[in-house]
Amino acid sequence: MLVLNRKEGESVRIGDDILLKVVSVEGGQVKLGIQAPKDIDIHRQEIYEAIQRENAEAADFKGNLLEVLKFQKNS
Repeated sequence: MLVLNRKEGESVRIGDDILLKVVSVEGGQVKLGIQAPKDIDIHRQEIYEAIQRENAEAADFKGNLLEVLKFQKNS
C-alpha cells in the first residue's frame, strides 16, 4: 500500500484519468473529491463489500427464479 501525506487542496493523480483531491480536513474527517471517467465505479469500502456479498448470494441462488418472481409480483 502506498501511503501519502496530502494537505487540504492538494491532489493525487492515479493514471491519466483519475484525480483524487483533499477538499477539507475537519475534526478527524477527510473530505475527498474524486474526478474519474463515468465508466469507473467509485464506492465506499463498506458499500463495495455489500455489493460483492449480494452478487455472491445471487450467483449461489439454487431456487426457481420464475417462482420467486411470481411470488413477488403477487405480494
